[in-house]
Amino acid sequence: MPIDPYILLLLGTVGLAALVPARGTGADVASGASTAAIAFLFFLYGARLSTREALDGLRHWRLHGTVLACTFVIFPLLGLAARGLVPVLLTHPLYQGLLFLTLVPSTIQSSIAFTSIARGNVPAAICAGSFSSLVGIVVTPLLAAALLGSSAGGFSADSLVQIVLQLLVPFVAGQLLRRWIGGFVARHKKVLGLVDRGSILLVVYTAFSEGMVQGIWHQVSPVRLGGLLVVEAVLLAVMLILTWYGGRALRFDREDRIAIQFAGSKKSLASGLPMASVLFGAHASLAVLPLMLFHQMQLMVCAVIAKRRSHDPEAAETEAEGEVTASGSAGPSRTAVGTGTRSR
Repeated sequence: MPIDPYILLLLGTVGLAALVPARGTGADVASGASTAAIAFLFFLYGARLSTREALDGLRHWRLHGTVLACTFVIFPLLGLAARGLVPVLLTHPLYQGLLFLTLVPSTIQSSIAFTSIARGNVPAAICAGSFSSLVGIVVTPLLAAALLGSSAGGFSADSLVQIVLQLLVPFVAGQLLRRWIGGFVARHKKVLGLVDRGSILLVVYTAFSEGMVQGIWHQVSPVRLGGLLVVEAVLLAVMLILTWYGGRALRFDREDRIAIQFAGSKKSLASGLPMASVLFGAHASLAVLPLMLFHQMQLMVCAVIAKRRSHDPEAAETEAEGEVTASGSAGPSRTAVGTGTRSR
């Protein structure tokens, strides 16, 4: 199974926070910098998403409704079912973090990347990930308040406003300015991709530094971490199976099922980390530990699945049919792919 160098960077960041945690004024500076970095990250998301793609994606409402149902209905139900594993496999704080992970919206970047590798419906993946992130800005805090109760002690109308200001407002600003900066963002996407990852590393360092200063890591033992990994592996496997075969049962074609599988089975660190810092306060590091582990697991597993999907005989047939259609009628073919409306 491939090891993404970014995983090593994340682990190194956690190690750095354990050895040299930010304290006092340094912690304030790190917190402010991480808030600004995440806001800038969502500004870039807004600048990257074509307004036309977003509007076209709305036509494929069945696919987006399926992804949203997986993200904000099925995932939370599985999280609630995991309550029965306390205290056999999970401690209560780890379960709270696991439940929070099931409430977080889907990813944007990795959903697009894996869908592209697997030869799926990329425009649909772009819209599905973006719609999930936008819906999650409001839905995730509300679900956290309803399901986590006092554990999400930081939840209030003010906390919801903070999340909206940090995530939604920059996204909308990026959309409004896309006309002038969209070309620049597209030309420098590799460099700006470093901003994506650097922002998350900064937030991880800030959250885990706060956890070290608060002294909460004595609550987690290696045995409990092992139990958490097992539970998350089962959770990921269940969602991957449900999204793939559920898409087939709903009569989506292969390209759409790929987009559903990769957008509907993953959770976003970029969205989850700032939300956790607002909702959980000093206990955010322990709350996001399950999300961090799940995020790395989904990257490794989905990389393997995407690579195998790209070699499916059905994928080759679909590509050949597309080439024949394009040579005979280029206009309609491009429209079908661009709008992401191919479902049966």
